[in-house]
Amino acid sequence: MRQHDSRSAGEADGTGERASAVVVGGGLAGVTSALALADAGVEVTLLEGRPRLGGLAFSFQRGELTVDNGQHVYLRCCTAYRWFLDRVEGAHLAPLQDRLDVPVLDAGRHRLGRLRRTALPVPLHLAASLATYPHLSLAERAAVGRAALALKGLDPADPALDNQDFGSWLAAHGQSERAIEALWDLVGVATLNAVAGDASLGLAAMVFKTGLLSEPGAADIGWARVPLGDLHDGLARKALDSAGVRTELRTRVTSLSRQENGRWRVEVPGESVEADCVVLAVPQAEAHDLLPDGAIDDPDRLLAIDTAPILNVHVVYDRKVLKRPFFAALGTPVQWVFDRTETSGLRTGQYLALSQSAAQAEIDAPVAALRERYLPELERLLPAAHGAQVLDFFVTRERTATFAPTPGVGRLRPGAHTHAPGLHLAGAWTATGWPATMEGAVRSGITAARAVLTALDRPHDHLFEEAA
Repeated sequence: MRQHDSRSAGEADGTGERASAVVVGGGLAGVTSALALADAGVEVTLLEGRPRLGGLAFSFQRGELTVDNGQHVYLRCCTAYRWFLDRVEGAHLAPLQDRLDVPVLDAGRHRLGRLRRTALPVPLHLAASLATYPHLSLAERAAVGRAALALKGLDPADPALDNQDFGSWLAAHGQSERAIEALWDLVGVATLNAVAGDASLGLAAMVFKTGLLSEPGAADIGWARVPLGDLHDGLARKALDSAGVRTELRTRVTSLSRQENGRWRVEVPGESVEADCVVLAVPQAEAHDLLPDGAIDDPDRLLAIDTAPILNVHVVYDRKVLKRPFFAALGTPVQWVFDRTETSGLRTGQYLALSQSAAQAEIDAPVAALRERYLPELERLLPAAHGAQVLDFFVTRERTATFAPTPGVGRLRPGAHTHAPGLHLAGAWTATGWPATMEGAVRSGITAARAVLTALDRPHDHLFEEAA
């Protein structure tokens, strides 16, 4: 077995020694940690078991199409992910809306509504949109306003909120089933990956307070106009290379151990890597298996952090059937639909991607059954789809897309620090205060990097401040 020291020979013998770190995991959390540490002058090795970077936000080829495994969006309030885009020089490839504007189609009532903002201060920035939102009655709109004000007064960090479910809180604050479907779950299912009744009130309060009740532009939506792999793999790898990070793909870590000299040994097949510090940026079950004894209190709590699936339905038509870049839907199993034609490289026809969160009931359904279910629904929503030929229909399934934001999950999520000196945790499932989003993943990576630099007594003023 070869042994690799992440410091160069000259550094290792004391002629210009640099601190060293190994980052285990090449998702957004791991890439962020690696970049932040390298920027601070740390010698970094990044180990990823997959043949690519990007974790669960990636692309693949299907014939001539470049397909994202799932539709990912971010908001203007996702300041850490925006920092990441800037760091990999990809911000121009994933622009934000000038102002929040979400078309909402009701399939049953054949009505179009819009959730959009003005430049007025919070909460007046949404007042005009709510006042004219056709999917709720006048009484329901008034009740939504009262609930929003009550929500604004909650502290998402209050542990008591973590034990309550959002659905019960909404019902207690006068929200009808229709209001929950047409507004609260419209936003909440997409951001939390759970319906209100299955979601922690603390996480829901964080989402709505930060996105809708903090700054007028906080909920403006951004998404990649190129395949996700271009950002999270291609540009990320280029940034890592430029920063001097040694990146090893198809390299799965089998064990971690702290040596008598205080350094860490990271074992991979055929090789061991030694470093001063380790950032473990892998899913919670994998982290559980790799953590040394005593590293965290009650390590089995990581296994109690459940997961939630997301199903993506991909449809290629022979003609254009949707004029908008995206829309959300009510009165139908369809949740959110995005036009992926240009991004995928499709030259004729139109490619739509349906993002179906909280998809426990359908995640294992056969493709034929999903085709029979969703094509008629698209025809109901999009009259232009009548008579259009379906050139391709396929699905992508992420059975463990996110951690489940269930009541009580907050007490299970560990912070970046462990009891083992030099070992730190990262991942959207750690205690970021955010649900399982790209923003949460990047924040966790920054927090872990800060912890490493603090342990090494190195400055970290260059890091994104708001993630501290």
